[in-house]
Amino acid sequence: MAAANLDLSVVERAKSVFRKQGGLLRMAQAVRAGIHRDTLRVMVKQGDLEKISRGLYQLVGAPLPSHPDLAVVAAKVPEGVICLISALAFHELTTQIPHEVYLAIDRNSEPPRIDYPPVRTFRFSGSAYSEGIETHNIGPVTLRVYSREKTLADCFKFRNKIGLDTCLEALRAYRQQRRFDSDAILRFAAVCRVTNVMRPYVESVL
Repeated sequence: MAAANLDLSVVERAKSVFRKQGGLLRMAQAVRAGIHRDTLRVMVKQGDLEKISRGLYQLVGAPLPSHPDLAVVAAKVPEGVICLISALAFHELTTQIPHEVYLAIDRNSEPPRIDYPPVRTFRFSGSAYSEGIETHNIGPVTLRVYSREKTLADCFKFRNKIGLDTCLEALRAYRQQRRFDSDAILRFAAVCRVTNVMRPYVESVL
């Protein structure tokens, strides 16, 4: 299917599908919606679509979703869960600006292949992976992210990788949000097996 032979009605129909989905589609979603792979290729060449990552397309001119990097990763890895620094930033519990997306995946999952944005994966297992997940709609994408309390517990579990100062900053920010639940924090601390580490800090801050 050459660009010169691509019927305008085909392009307009494809654009309509993208608009209904918030401007962002994975190739598999587009194909299921009746858009041919060649149509996607030609629309990229014509400047109607932007290929923002492998197998992920955005309609040119469509408004960017909030948290665009998280949205791209969620679209590419729907079973993943935003965690650690990225989850802290999502919940406004850190002053850090993550330069990569921190993503939890199941211990038995294949690591995702994403060209952009940079992704740092962490393998979780059992209840440490499955508990404390919230879902948020970011444009057409459903984002899975650990709750504030689960994220705090995760940070203490990985304190040697992200730094204890980051954990304590997050605890203080959590306290300042005035929506705190120390029982939930300690429950997730037990899930992450860091109760003895976290309890003194939780009791001193909260």
